[in-house]
Amino acid sequence: MKEVILCKYGEIVLKGLNKSYFESAMVATVKRRVADLGASEISFGQSVLTLTPLDDAFDFEEALRRLKKVFGLVSVIRAAACDKTPEAILATAQTYLPPFLAGVSTFKVTGKRADKHFPMTSPELSAEIGGALLDVMPCLRVDLEHPERLIHVEVRENAAYLHADDSKGAGGIPGGTAGRALLLLSGGIDSPVAGYMIAKRGAIIDALHFESFPYTSERAKEKVLSLAGIVAEYTGRMNVHVISLTHIQEELKRRVNEEYFTLLLRRSMMRLAVRCAEKYYCDAIVTGESLGQVASQTMQALTVTDAVADRPVFRPCIGMDKEEIITVARKIGTFDTSILPYEDCCTVFTPKHPKTRPTMEKVLAEEAKLDLPALEDEAFAAIEEHIIKAY
Repeated sequence: MKEVILCKYGEIVLKGLNKSYFESAMVATVKRRVADLGASEISFGQSVLTLTPLDDAFDFEEALRRLKKVFGLVSVIRAAACDKTPEAILATAQTYLPPFLAGVSTFKVTGKRADKHFPMTSPELSAEIGGALLDVMPCLRVDLEHPERLIHVEVRENAAYLHADDSKGAGGIPGGTAGRALLLLSGGIDSPVAGYMIAKRGAIIDALHFESFPYTSERAKEKVLSLAGIVAEYTGRMNVHVISLTHIQEELKRRVNEEYFTLLLRRSMMRLAVRCAEKYYCDAIVTGESLGQVASQTMQALTVTDAVADRPVFRPCIGMDKEEIITVARKIGTFDTSILPYEDCCTVFTPKHPKTRPTMEKVLAEEAKLDLPALEDEAFAAIEEHIIKAY
């Protein structure tokens, strides 16, 4: 008997002739995630990837933790592997499974016979294992309707696997299979969630953060880099680019009608994002905007902002309310960092009455009051680079 990790994937099985491409990306990601944890062997078949440690030095618990954050895997399971004989399976059940049944009073066994040459049917195998477990734990009873613990046995091509663990994985599709996108990463709750959601759909994520030093502090930037590190637990790594908006904001404050300040700033941010996306080969831009959440996120304001973009702008949070976004933020671990009380560039010089239904004609007239191309050239020339690696 060996203890292994079973990684099951979902959407990949629907990819038809492209399935091997997604499987190769999945295997490559899993290998990278566990490369520093010790010697292991990875194999896959029948929509399951199996990781087998090759020695006792392998960090099994850390591997489980990391693999649960690999996009494309719907479940990551601790299991015992044994020979495909009834005798070996029953013996393994009696030695391996009792610790998983401690503290419960009812259980149920479900069998899956993927290898149809196995001499027992799935119901027969389930019944035999249930009986074997009752022999060593007579205080238990079988409950087929509402068991406290569900025991699984899977007879597959190379071995039989038993487990009482069915931990969910991250879901989605493997990273790197859907292009590269640039996330506009602020220090708030929404943008890390947006980056996570796009990465879950297979995109590699770079991030662009705008700072306004000295109006925003070094701690505010450190907070953003911490958020990038949390999201990188799912993506593996993230390149974070930082651009200062200080001079642009000061000139906007000095020269334009106050109610257009935020709109013009957002357009400058989008133009700089387009330049950053072009430089770092990103095919799309991602923001955490939600329709109607603030003045700059009305349909008219978003239209004005998107007018300067030359590639898709994805907004995965667009139809979510704040509570829904917070739920995801808590799930992925970014919420507590997002609510740390450090300044964000978008809170600098915030107008009292921002324009919510702008016209393009008036926006262009306001922009003509200052040399934004020169200011944006200056900002882009001073871009900072940070490489965040989770593993």
